[in-house]
Amino acid sequence: MALKYPLVHVDDVPPENMKAGEGWAISEFRLPISGGDGSSTTMFHSIFRPGSTHAKHLHSRCDEIAVYLKGHGVVGQGVERTQVRAGHCRRMPRGSEHFFFNETKDEEAMCIGFYMGAKDVAGTGYEFRGQVTEADIRMPRGKGFREGTLVHIDAVEPARMSVKDGWRISDFRTPIGSHNGSPNTLFWAKFLPGAVHEKHRHDSAEEIYYVAGGRGIAGAGPDRVEVRAGHVHFIPKGVEHFLANVSKTEPLEVIGVYTGAGSVAESGYAYMGTVTEADLR
Repeated sequence: MALKYPLVHVDDVPPENMKAGEGWAISEFRLPISGGDGSSTTMFHSIFRPGSTHAKHLHSRCDEIAVYLKGHGVVGQGVERTQVRAGHCRRMPRGSEHFFFNETKDEEAMCIGFYMGAKDVAGTGYEFRGQVTEADIRMPRGKGFREGTLVHIDAVEPARMSVKDGWRISDFRTPIGSHNGSPNTLFWAKFLPGAVHEKHRHDSAEEIYYVAGGRGIAGAGPDRVEVRAGHVHFIPKGVEHFLANVSKTEPLEVIGVYTGAGSVAESGYAYMGTVTEADLR
């Protein structure tokens, strides 16, 4: 039966044909969710093989949020440089020049991200600003940036969420949000076997989440479906949804955003009830 709300696996999304002459020297760039799916925000999935780069560019109409999931590389933000590795989360404010370069000889890098409030790449106000040079790579590297946000997930304390409000998630962290200057929230959630986020909705925010690892059962409105690593789920405002880890041995990990809400409270969170055995069947 066809699903009412968009769920797509990145492996089923063809790579975009981006122009290297405009800075897109990315090995693979896919757009699992965009305005064509009814979303106000575009989600991307990028792979950088050794030596590949997204050259200097900016987005004049939206913030970009990115999460590095594999490998490492050098990044630029304005005139500053630093190194990122798996687990780093980054917000690039609109109008701020930035880049990523995989400087390794033999390791692939993978990154997911969100163009917040832009329905496609053109809608971000993309501007190519020049190639990454040897001088850029050799510049001194600091621990962070004065512009935007750069934080590693290990440095973020788990949030204290109320079990009474359906938060039966093992570990829920918000590396980016209103607490560090963002009008949108990035969350990173881990579900140990048997953990569940009960039925709820967000009346003031869309949600997009990416399954980074494991398997689970997801609900959205009337939809019930199994999700696994690589799936991307789009939940419109006001739609009841849930996520459960039904594995007995494997954790389920998801990373996502609340569009237009800097915190869970701002998202218009409303608890809707318990996930039943019938839901999971």
